[in-house]
Amino acid sequence: MFIQFAPRISGLTRRALPPLALAIFLIFAVMRGSAQEASFDHSGWDGVLKANVVSADGGAATRVDYAGMAKAQPALDAYLAGIAELSRAEFDALPLNEQLALLINLYNAATVALIVEQPVDIDSIRDIGSFFTSAWEIARVDLFGELVTLDHIEHELIRGSGRYQEPRIHFAVNCAAIGCPALRAEAYTGARLEQQLDDATRRFLADRSRNSFDGRRLRLSSIFKWYREDFESGWGGSDSLGQFAARYAAELGLSEAQARTLAAGEMGIRFLSYDWSLNGL
Repeated sequence: MFIQFAPRISGLTRRALPPLALAIFLIFAVMRGSAQEASFDHSGWDGVLKANVVSADGGAATRVDYAGMAKAQPALDAYLAGIAELSRAEFDALPLNEQLALLINLYNAATVALIVEQPVDIDSIRDIGSFFTSAWEIARVDLFGELVTLDHIEHELIRGSGRYQEPRIHFAVNCAAIGCPALRAEAYTGARLEQQLDDATRRFLADRSRNSFDGRRLRLSSIFKWYREDFESGWGGSDSLGQFAARYAAELGLSEAQARTLAAGEMGIRFLSYDWSLNGL
């Protein structure tokens, strides 16, 4: 059973209620738990991450032990197989935060699996695929009874579904490149998703190799260029990239006055080149 329901019923409640009332209480508790507390078990992926992802650059980034990931492939495969057994109806019954955590984890786990399944060592995820089909366009992830691509998970289910409206996913999904935000050394969960996304965003923006201020212009990762529309979609009241970035003035090393200039659209923004080298040890 991959979906867990957890109604909380204390021993005191059990002792205090008569049998009929207790039965009614249990029915409503299960209904409430099913609707509000359903979750997917990500512990298998969490264990793989904890064992094979190490901190780098003072905690701003991580590196992946792909040799260790290859040894952990049975656990990785079991996790992906568990998600493959999930029906679309079961997925849709999950709370939105649980859905989003699952899709982020699926994208990251499937990306790691793609790397370790290569017959030869590679220097970049862009070495996978062909001239006509990139690594992100290979239909190889078993989901809802069909094989889908990494692009489908990110752009159709996460970004394109209209369900989540969450630009911070760009600091959580990991494309196995050094230029990407760090692969988190733990699984995302519905219960902690807000805290995890906030932490991932702040860590990425505080990384001076990816985002910095040169005294005149803000220098941002190309992620902000590629997905600019997501950061200007109104999340948190931010209707422009400058407004979004200004929310993280401290992480970017901006003063309050500079943050106001940025939010007002009066600060230049330059997008940095992207490092597609594999994020291995």
